Amino acid sequence: MAQLRAQISPVRLRSWLLGHSCSLLSININTAMQREYMSEATRPTIVHKRSVDIIHDPWFNKGTAFSMTERDRLDLRGLLPPNVMSLKQQIDRFMLDMKRLKDTVKDGPADTTALAKWRILNRLHDRNETMYYKVLIDNIEEYAPIVYTPTVGLVCQNYSGLFRRPRGMYFSASDRGEMMSMVYNWPADQVDMIVVTDGSRILGLGDLGVQGIGIAIGKLDLYVAAAGMNPQRVLPVMIDCGTNNEQLLKDPLYLGLPIHRLDGEEFVSVIDEFMEAVFTRWPHVIVQFEDFQSKWAFKLLQRYRNHYRMFNDDVQGTAGVAVAGLLGAVRAQGRPMSDIAKQKIVVAGAGSAGIGVLNAARKTMARMLGNTASALENARYQFWVVDAMGLITEERRNLDPDAAPFARKVEELGPQGLREGSNLAEVVKKVKPDVLLGLSAVGSLFSKEVLEALKESTCTRPAIFAMSNPTKNAECTAQQAFDTVGDHIVFASGSPFPDVDLGNGKIGRCNQGNNMYLFPGIGLGTHLSGSRIISDGMLQAAAECLAGYMEEKEVLNGIIYPSISSIRDITSKVAAAVLTEAVSEDLAEGYRDTDAKALCRMSKEETLQHVKNNMWVPNYSPLVYHKQ
Repeated sequence: MAQLRAQISPVRLRSWLLGHSCSLLSININTAMQREYMSEATRPTIVHKRSVDIIHDPWFNKGTAFSMTERDRLDLRGLLPPNVMSLKQQIDRFMLDMKRLKDTVKDGPADTTALAKWRILNRLHDRNETMYYKVLIDNIEEYAPIVYTPTVGLVCQNYSGLFRRPRGMYFSASDRGEMMSMVYNWPADQVDMIVVTDGSRILGLGDLGVQGIGIAIGKLDLYVAAAGMNPQRVLPVMIDCGTNNEQLLKDPLYLGLPIHRLDGEEFVSVIDEFMEAVFTRWPHVIVQFEDFQSKWAFKLLQRYRNHYRMFNDDVQGTAGVAVAGLLGAVRAQGRPMSDIAKQKIVVAGAGSAGIGVLNAARKTMARMLGNTASALENARYQFWVVDAMGLITEERRNLDPDAAPFARKVEELGPQGLREGSNLAEVVKKVKPDVLLGLSAVGSLFSKEVLEALKESTCTRPAIFAMSNPTKNAECTAQQAFDTVGDHIVFASGSPFPDVDLGNGKIGRCNQGNNMYLFPGIGLGTHLSGSRIISDGMLQAAAECLAGYMEEKEVLNGIIYPSISSIRDITSKVAAAVLTEAVSEDLAEGYRDTDAKALCRMSKEETLQHVKNNMWVPNYSPLVYHKQ
């Protein structure tokens, strides 16, 4: 019994015992059940359902892996085939099905193949979450592009037709006044992570309305796989405030409200009510805003970031990954990361992602130079920002306040031969930048003319970042970049591209600047630190950690981002950096039994181990039934 108690957490054991009238000494646990507990690496879990109810619950279902003792105590005997299989055997069978699919559709269109894979994975997700995440973690490099970018964009476009069963929660404009009670409809007493979207700007695909829920589901799959967030404690959310997509409004199968989007104070009041409701029920939850249109992304971030544990991945996550890439590009030139403050950067795109990157890069430059006000002011002169109307200067009418700090002064432009509205090719030709950074969501924006202009760069190893998603919105392909500019460049993109064969045994490396390098670690580090907010310093620490992850030899070979196959190791280190920064800024309040003082006493190695110890691992836990 002492051994059994060591396996079961005190809270769960106490909860279980309270439901029984017998004393501890009179509890009769058969020997087989004890052996089962002792052989498992995970602690038993108390469940309040049995029979077919447990089989139909993806949180607890094990399918053919239920042991015979579990089948007896959960009333499952006879409801499953008699052969008890291991998790590995189940996965082997699943992968065989996936191989048959690949063989069947290998000659079909890429989109059809990707959607077919998504459907099979989604069905597994619906019936057995433990097995689903084990498959995803073990095959992350292959399946991350299926559960997230770029396939998730295709899923969102077709979500009304693909919908089979609900996942997550839906709050809408018609729920105003009811959200505080609605949050208690969610069955989990504890939620650690919420990803929320209003569907107004899904990737580079525009307004997809309620169908954007797919983006929140995909992000949280990566939180579980990469950061080890407990899947029973994550919640995807759609806030449906209507859509301005006329095609969806006319579609009789559309699942969202058939109304035009709310705007102004009416829209804000819905988001306010949602935030108050979720933080009332779950005070320690972290909310990640995802794919809100640019006009609201910054406003909502500024409205909530100093009051709630929240961040916007499009603004801050994209910025962090881009900054890590910029730092990596400096390293690839054989220079220290502090030389980022000397880089000339032309930025194409001034939406929420573009402005987010500009602000983050500027702060990083200032941080490298001592974090003074003068360093922050001087950093603005390293950027030339081009939007749909051309180069942004102080002469721009109705200048966006968020872009104003990066508008070039007119007197600076004369010697360069530039003016308000100069096109991208002109700007690249005159500035001769070290970095060409695309965050425009305009496919093929980096035309042959633009890339030819970059050949005049004074940098020994210019960098091209075509960061827009999905693939069709990338500013250029890796092949186009290497073919036009030369084999000496550093190339990165938001969506995956294959490496380029340059001939003579040389390979042009295509780095994917994927947000999944950072947002899982930002969320996990914040969660474990118990930080009251997510500060700029915590975000910068995450970016710098990622930039320093690669070995010097790899960076000099043009590899500035690590392999996705290492994502759990990357995430653990990023989370440790975020946690450490939260402690240094006196923001950490601790998590569970680890208070702020304990976090302060941890060495760098102990902090990393603490993070790894708190990452969920997909193993089957023995289930114990307790009637509520």
